[in-house]
Amino acid sequence: MKVVRTIGELQRAREALAGAVGLVPTMGALHAGHLALLAAARRENDAVVMSLFVNPAQFDDPADLAAYPRDEERDLRLAEEAGVDLVFAPSAGELYPPGYETWLEVTEASCGLEGAVRPGHFRGVATVCLRLFLLTRPQRAYFGQKDAQQVAVVRALVRDLALPLEIRVVPTVRDADGLALSSRNVRLSPDERRRALALPKALEAGARAPDPVAATRAALDGLAPDYVEVLDLGDATVLAAAIRIGATRLIDNVLLEGDLR
Repeated sequence: MKVVRTIGELQRAREALAGAVGLVPTMGALHAGHLALLAAARRENDAVVMSLFVNPAQFDDPADLAAYPRDEERDLRLAEEAGVDLVFAPSAGELYPPGYETWLEVTEASCGLEGAVRPGHFRGVATVCLRLFLLTRPQRAYFGQKDAQQVAVVRALVRDLALPLEIRVVPTVRDADGLALSSRNVRLSPDERRRALALPKALEAGARAPDPVAATRAALDGLAPDYVEVLDLGDATVLAAAIRIGATRLIDNVLLEGDLR
């Protein structure tokens, strides 16, 4: 596995990759959800590229950015074990050098849900994804269902800019207790984790109810959600929600109909 940190190094390393390339964008703190993305990319492509970059442009809260878990040595070991061929691990200054001023807005898909709660978040997501797509030139890029609105944003930018790649969506990976895997889960205390289980349980209850939103809110065990909404992704519909447990914010969703893949 080759690790590169500059755009120049990445471009030269990309030229050496033959056949179909799958890209898995990550911010590190890898868990089994990321490994599922890497496994799908490994199955479906001749070469796998993984980005390892905590993107400051998609954080609206500096404290959240500072607290985001980082362990590059562990991440690189897991990436190599997963069969990754090339890791791009740039600094913030490499992707956003002095004078950088080009940003991408995906207007409709960014509205509501995370876009309403985290102003500017999807501008950062769309911009960094476009940069990675142009730099790595993948045939496929892999994202998790847990970030359903992010999937909608990325699909819109690929469609509208006629980018020659396929967006692949991998189902949410959960712990045995049902909590969706997230890099932020490590910040939960044992009591907070117990309380967080109300989120997947409420979404499952909502998915079975005539009024999914009302049923989810009623089943949240007293927790006040940032939102509970039905999100139309074109070929699929999901029931999505976000809650705050202590200092940690968690998102999750369940499929109501269709197929995200």
